Amino acid sequence: MSKIHLVFGGRVKDPRGLDFEDLGQIDVVGFFADYKAAEKAWRGAAQRTVDDAEMKYVVVHLHKLLEPELG
Repeated sequence: MSKIHLVFGGRVKDPRGLDFEDLGQIDVVGFFADYKAAEKAWRGAAQRTVDDAEMKYVVVHLHKLLEPELG
């Protein structure tokens, strides 16, 4: 199985958390086959919004959600 990663972001209610304000406004950066590529995309998206404390981007390890027993 590919180690698929999702990078997305949006405006959060509290910069210390992951409670996104409007799920309809989520910016899906993309799906990536490895963490290195996902991290590069995450850094690029995060840098574009570095001056906005309420914008947050994350990397989700989808492969861990799909098959948690594989660790």
